Amino acid sequence: MIFPYKSILIACSVNTARSRMAEGYLKTIFKDNLRINSCGVASNARDGMLISLDARLAMKEEGIILPEDSKSRDLKRHINLLKESDLVLTLTEDHKKIVKNLIKAHQFKGIEIFTIREFAGKEGDIEDPSMKELEGFRKARDEIKFCIKEGLKKYNVKLDI
Repeated sequence: MIFPYKSILIACSVNTARSRMAEGYLKTIFKDNLRINSCGVASNARDGMLISLDARLAMKEEGIILPEDSKSRDLKRHINLLKESDLVLTLTEDHKKIVKNLIKAHQFKGIEIFTIREFAGKEGDIEDPSMKELEGFRKARDEIKFCIKEGLKKYNVKLDI
């Protein structure tokens, strides 16, 4: 089966850790062949926050560099990211509900949405590593990597992670 999506959006709470790690993996896999973005959807999501140092360190251990100067994006202020996406992956069921409500409110069509664990054929959320030490970020990173790899198996996507 060929990968049917052209634009992926990854959504988590504030776009400083989990969604950025998932974005890093997907950009490594798909290079420039797809549009891949991430955003925050929680009420405290803001534009302009820096990516978590621990998220950057955890990904650097995998050979993936998350840019130091990259800033968070609040989906409510960048609704075009949702409109332009045909696949949305969220880190939790709550994030999924928020995005579904935005899709409905804006009457967007043709967008599939899954939690990242659903995409992998699993259940549950990926816990927010904020307020945890580096090991918490490694755990989230490894869960995200597993889910992406499992989810892409059915499409026979060549994995460089």
